[in-house]
Amino acid sequence: MVQNQRNVLILFFTMIVIMLGFGIVIPILPFYVKQFGAGGSALGMLMATYGLMQFIFAPIWGSISDQIGRKPILMVGVFGNALAQLLLGLSTQLWMLFVARALAGILSSATLPTAMAYVSDSTSEEERGGKMGMIGAAMGIGMVIGPGLGGWLASSSLSAPFFLASGLSFLALIIVFLVLPEAPRSAPNKDIRIRGPQIQNLWKALTGPIGLLFWMAFLLSFGLTNFESVFGLYAKERYNYTPQQVGTILTVIGLISALIQGGLTGPATRKFGEIKVIQAAFISSAIGFVLMTLAQNYVQVMLTAGYFVLSNAMLNPSVASLISKNTSTKQGITMGLNNSFLSLGRIIGPMWAGSIFDLNIHYPYFSGSVIMVLGFLMSLAWSRREVALKFNPEIED
Repeated sequence: MVQNQRNVLILFFTMIVIMLGFGIVIPILPFYVKQFGAGGSALGMLMATYGLMQFIFAPIWGSISDQIGRKPILMVGVFGNALAQLLLGLSTQLWMLFVARALAGILSSATLPTAMAYVSDSTSEEERGGKMGMIGAAMGIGMVIGPGLGGWLASSSLSAPFFLASGLSFLALIIVFLVLPEAPRSAPNKDIRIRGPQIQNLWKALTGPIGLLFWMAFLLSFGLTNFESVFGLYAKERYNYTPQQVGTILTVIGLISALIQGGLTGPATRKFGEIKVIQAAFISSAIGFVLMTLAQNYVQVMLTAGYFVLSNAMLNPSVASLISKNTSTKQGITMGLNNSFLSLGRIIGPMWAGSIFDLNIHYPYFSGSVIMVLGFLMSLAWSRREVALKFNPEIED
């Protein structure tokens, strides 16, 4: 039991380090891009490159870990993150940023599925939920701390935060190598096929009974990236903010998001039901996008961005809960599909937001508002479908 707790703590620290590196990038990358003479399109492509590589390689690494064990693949992911962060810090040209981001997506995508699989292998069913929660909490901590830490360290050098993230990753790699044992039930299995993303399954899911819910998952992710992917560039272009100011705002709103998701989502969905919460979150997020274009000073930026995140924070868990309750297949498969649609939103969203940012810096926020309204209309369609099913179950797709 003590050894098992120690192993989970090692994974906890490792995931904090990985997500810290991811969060550190967000407030700094826009300034890097401008430094190399590029704009919104390049920034969007950089964000999408990471998401695309993660989408392709995360399931591959997960299946490889089923064959050769969890520890080696976990080490590949941590080493990849350390190397990618080092390359980001050493980059002197735009193409080097793309190489580093692609490498990060290819290799560091091995960490999360492998860490989750390690926990599944080494814990009982009774304690598994709590241990999985610790991994989720580690990711949240890294994402909250990362932007602020990156922004503040960038006051001395834009590359300094990347070197810190790389050093922490190498430390995590040493700890995993020296201390973490192989998971007890992850013995090699030669019968398991290596699988990448199953595109045909995604299309089948979109046209299935809960296809509307998967569309909502895609839209909430697509819409959110219209804020996340260009916020740093927007703040620099419109307000001439520094990385420190951008990092502080992102840290505050990240904390708001974590508190809302952890403290209010459960009570709200129990009282009003998931679909009501989703509808309110979609329409409120649409309003939040518009309000952010009206902010004139730092306090107003903080308040409007905070309002947007406050509105948006419950969307993902509420949609995931509704999908889970309405699926007719295994939960693992269904949640994997949900994550795939979220990933697709994080790929397409930044490319879209970056390209229209170069036309007008407000366009990503206006388009984000439209996307959220579209999600709201889909949630209304789902409500009407549910009402119709109560009176005529035979219309089920």
